[in-house]
Amino acid sequence: MKLADFAKGSATFLVVIAAGLLSTAYVDRHFAAANTNTSATPAADSLSSACVGEDGAWKNWPYPNVPALSPKCNGGD
Repeated sequence: MKLADFAKGSATFLVVIAAGLLSTAYVDRHFAAANTNTSATPAADSLSSACVGEDGAWKNWPYPNVPALSPKCNGGD
């Protein structure tokens, strides 16, 4: 490996790390502002009742990502 190749690889690595750190700061500010502006933020107790209905749809889960192992809903939900 030539010194020039090593320098290019190291510079690329550092640029990617710096971009990741800067983007997390932006995302934290963006979502923190979104959470303070909405009153639709679910409470912790409503998240604990998230379940999968008989049709496979999620109940009481407002987020786009869902846990893999979730309980089935009781008959009353």
